[in-house]
Amino acid sequence: MIKRSTVTDGTASGQVGIKKKSKVPGVMITQFIETLPEGTSHPDFTRKPIALTIQEGKFAFFKAIVTGEPKPTVTWSRNNGDVSDKSRYQTKYDPNSNEHKFEMPNVMPDQADTYKCFAINEYGQAVVTVVLNVIEVGYKKNKVQQPVAEATDGNFKTVLKRKSKVRPKSEQPEKKDGEIDPKFWELLLSAEKKDYEKICAEFGVTDFRWMLKKLNEMKKEREEEQAEFVRNLSSLRPMRVNGDGTASFELDMDLIDPSSSIFLYKDGEMVPYTKELGDKMKHNLKQVGKKYIFSMKDLLPEDAGLYQLDVEGVNMFSTEFKVPMVDFLVKIQEVKAKEREDAVFECVLSNPFSKILWFGKNLPLEQGDKYDIEVSEDKLIHRLVVKDCMVIDKGIYSACAGIKSCNAWLVVEADKDVPKGKKSARKATRAGGSGMDLEKIAQEQQTKLEEKKEQIKAAKEAAAPPPEPPPAPAPTKVEPEVPKPKAKPAPVKPPVPEVVTRKLPEEPKRPEPPPAVVEDPVITGGLSDIYALRGKPAELTVTMNIDCEGTWYKDGEQLNSGNGITIAKDGTSHKLLIGNCSEYDTGVYRFVTGDQSTQGKIIVGGVPEFDPDDLHKFSKPVVVRVGQNAAFKMPFPPQESLVVSWFKDGTEIKDGGGVKIVREPNHSRLLLKDCLRTDAGEIKIQLKNPFGSVEATSRLIVLDRPGPPEGPVETVETTSSIIEIKWNPPKDDGGSAVTNYIIERQQAGQSLWTKLGDVSADKTSFRDRNVTHGKKYNYRIHAENPEGISDALETADSIMAGIMILAGPPGAPTIVSASKTCINLTWTPPEDDKGIPIIGYLVEKRKKDTHQWIALNALNEPIEDVSYAVKDVTEGAEYEFRVSAINESGAGDPSPPSAMVCAKNPNMRPCFKNPEDFIVVRAGNSARVKICFEAEPPPQITWLKDDEPISPWINIINTDGMSQLVIPSSKRSDSAIYTIIAKNSVGEASFDVEVRVTDEPKTPGPVELEQTVHGKVVVSWAPSPDEELDDRLYYVVSQHDSNARVWKTVADRLFANTYTANNILPGIEYHFRVYAKNDMGLSDPSQSPTWGANSNRVPIVSNGISKTEICFERPPSILVPLKVHTPPKGYQLYMTCAVRGCPTPTVSWFLNDVCINSDNNYYITNSFGVCSMYILSVRQKDSGEYKVVAVNPLGRAECSTKLVVKE
Repeated sequence: MIKRSTVTDGTASGQVGIKKKSKVPGVMITQFIETLPEGTSHPDFTRKPIALTIQEGKFAFFKAIVTGEPKPTVTWSRNNGDVSDKSRYQTKYDPNSNEHKFEMPNVMPDQADTYKCFAINEYGQAVVTVVLNVIEVGYKKNKVQQPVAEATDGNFKTVLKRKSKVRPKSEQPEKKDGEIDPKFWELLLSAEKKDYEKICAEFGVTDFRWMLKKLNEMKKEREEEQAEFVRNLSSLRPMRVNGDGTASFELDMDLIDPSSSIFLYKDGEMVPYTKELGDKMKHNLKQVGKKYIFSMKDLLPEDAGLYQLDVEGVNMFSTEFKVPMVDFLVKIQEVKAKEREDAVFECVLSNPFSKILWFGKNLPLEQGDKYDIEVSEDKLIHRLVVKDCMVIDKGIYSACAGIKSCNAWLVVEADKDVPKGKKSARKATRAGGSGMDLEKIAQEQQTKLEEKKEQIKAAKEAAAPPPEPPPAPAPTKVEPEVPKPKAKPAPVKPPVPEVVTRKLPEEPKRPEPPPAVVEDPVITGGLSDIYALRGKPAELTVTMNIDCEGTWYKDGEQLNSGNGITIAKDGTSHKLLIGNCSEYDTGVYRFVTGDQSTQGKIIVGGVPEFDPDDLHKFSKPVVVRVGQNAAFKMPFPPQESLVVSWFKDGTEIKDGGGVKIVREPNHSRLLLKDCLRTDAGEIKIQLKNPFGSVEATSRLIVLDRPGPPEGPVETVETTSSIIEIKWNPPKDDGGSAVTNYIIERQQAGQSLWTKLGDVSADKTSFRDRNVTHGKKYNYRIHAENPEGISDALETADSIMAGIMILAGPPGAPTIVSASKTCINLTWTPPEDDKGIPIIGYLVEKRKKDTHQWIALNALNEPIEDVSYAVKDVTEGAEYEFRVSAINESGAGDPSPPSAMVCAKNPNMRPCFKNPEDFIVVRAGNSARVKICFEAEPPPQITWLKDDEPISPWINIINTDGMSQLVIPSSKRSDSAIYTIIAKNSVGEASFDVEVRVTDEPKTPGPVELEQTVHGKVVVSWAPSPDEELDDRLYYVVSQHDSNARVWKTVADRLFANTYTANNILPGIEYHFRVYAKNDMGLSDPSQSPTWGANSNRVPIVSNGISKTEICFERPPSILVPLKVHTPPKGYQLYMTCAVRGCPTPTVSWFLNDVCINSDNNYYITNSFGVCSMYILSVRQKDSGEYKVVAVNPLGRAECSTKLVVKE
């Protein structure tokens, strides 16, 4: 049962809010009224939006399908922000698939939020939430300056949103000497204490006291950060490889806000994942209750690294995934073992590995009573021994070393020599193994590994620097090194020469001053590629460190001033000027001075252009209707390095969703599918190359029916004969002007809306002159344009014509009768109804010693009669009642209260309700006698057996209004007349019930046959042994003869032991059966001898009459013909007739002279001459003439009838 609660959120004044349960999990439904009118329904979601994690810059969208009558209005919102920016949020509806779409082209990180979808109609609303996570990628220019400055100080918490100090390689600062890797602290924060020593050894940390002190401080700080988002964090399991080839880590996390964003990182870089796509992606995050499981498939060496799980930027868990460089030289092989035998799996690794993982049927295996795990001394050979194999042990077993794995089957053959139910003896043999000399393979591999180590050691020694020479006897000057010229040197400061001196230990001296050094020319500012506009000047500049001369070249040829080229020199700056650029000036320019040179390229071109005719054609607006597709096409000359972009209202449009962009060498097309009103606006195409850009503008006009008029509806005037209302024009006219408004009216309390008329678009008010004083009305207004009629603007509250006129008070209610479940009231109508008809009454009750009057019916459900049965009462409580008259204006003044009345039954003499006076029970079963009664006050119950007190083993169970007598295991001696006596202060009553305990009767004695008169046989039998115990036992006689071949009952309810059978014919064998029968049923029969073959017959005297042979053969004849039938269409039909003949005739059925015996639509039977035909559901084509034909060797008979099927 749905629990209802009244709420105020999302409901208008006068409405109620009833929480409803949706079939779709996560949908919250609020119903605005108690009872929905027929044919209407509150909104609900048949498909809710799905949570999405997406990379920034991509096309994000949510889809939803809603139901409801009338059709709900769907809106979207977000928790932290608004969605009014149409360039970033677009709402669309597809009438064909009934899908509502919420699109976000080029999604950005600030759009990550919890979104809500609302579906609302006049009877309720449905709400569902969905989370959008956006993964940031790239390097943000607007975040460069300040974060870089702060990063140098190591304060990473203020640089990015993440509080973890682990950063991607591209963002990691230069590591200082002695600085500890941030991964060290992240691993310690999530590790167990037993792993501290191993982590410290890995990162070279030896001061454990200092490490533990700082770790405690960091743990305290981290726990404070985590407490903002999680209540509890436990069961942290580090990353490990599973038997199915995947790797996973898991943790239990109780989030404070279930909609909090969860992010995954690998070495500081965010890992994309989604919960809905599941195993379709490499990385997957599953949630089972409070447990979160991160898994990764298709493992590769590059998957190694530090994995971290964050909630809203706070790290919750860190684990390191290591991929050892190991592979299988010998993989495990299939093993066939006998029952109770040991099975062995063996493998050889390429590198020593202390422990590999073994799995059986995807479950991890450990050393124990069932399994032995063995590792050789060189840690290359690994074995798994499955001890005492049973049939249930068969399956796939696998070995995992790092990310490498191999698997094989274990086949266990049952021991067929062991008898069933016994266990075979334990075998001392082992089955399986690789079949190879694993020791030899491991020894060869060990030799290879040692040789490889020697080679690496020798290479390191060869690469080591030679030892420093002994100190020189005198200081030695070292000339500064001059940098070599480069093709495009970066602007650097000229090198400063330095002098290196060595001091003798015997005679320390001050170093001599450095001698003067002549500086060589160095290019400090080189050339780069430039793009020059055709017809415009271009300039190339080279900067030197000293004043020197240089030469310019173009495509290898030396250049001089002239022909539009000017070469100038200003100190250390050398310039080449081109006054008017043309395609001839395109080429590679080079500047050479001494052994220094630099070069750059000049590319001459022009800004993209549109053809004037194409530009004029494109500028014309495109007009479509809602739901149609809009297409734009713009031709342009083919060019290299041309970037084509489309914009709507200044925002770039990306390909995806309902947008299709086609780029061809000479044109581009834009297709907008299923256009909505929000798609209308300015459409612009931009062509851009290195020389500039050009734009062309058009406009998209989407025509639709207008939006609803703006409210609220205001009441200008209300009198007893006039109601005048006004409203505001709609915000959205649908792309074309509103032509008129349509006004409809509904009387309060009724469901019918009536059209009152139209008003022109320039008038936003209406005067209703056809109103009745005191009645309330609702109005709704529609706007209309050439595209259709808008949704309605409806009045929030009913408007009354004139002032409120309430009826006078009715007469005080009178108590007609009272019981513990119902109190019947009656009252008189009010003396003054104020001239307005009364449509019903409102009844209220008040419990004694309380001050609150509680309405027993709603105002919109008036009681039309002047009487009412109050059933909402509590037994023993006292109540008083009052009544108010209801007219069109509402409920009037209440009547004076009634007299106080108690909800209890009146005193009455006990009486029994429909009791049974005879009960039969099988011996051995429990006997249960139920007697229902009515009495006030409750009576005292007494049971008697044959007017004597009942035995103590008989149970009496008395409840309110019923008494039961229970005999647990009845015997024949329990048969008696039981009397129930009910007595109270008013009187008493009694009732007798006969209980008969019996069993199925035993078979009667032997049956004897005797004929004393011709044609009659006396059947006699010995009585059944139960005849003396059961006075209701009687006998049943059945007869069977050689002609009929069926048993038929010829005598019933015989209380004697003889029966005379009549019409006994000579030449026919007769058999008789005698049954004993009582209230429990029939006994087994007692069989008579065959009559007609025994010697008890009386000889038949012929009296001189000669014997005549009798022949029973006869042609077929119709005893009962078919009848005419006229059933309605779809009804059943049963048609029957009777046929006789000897030999038994063959009967065929025909419909319109077509045989239907084999038609499955007709069920035809023939039972000893009674021929029947049954039709489950008659159809129009079943009409026609039906005929039955009976044929045997002596003749033919037939009868027919007509069947008419009525529509």
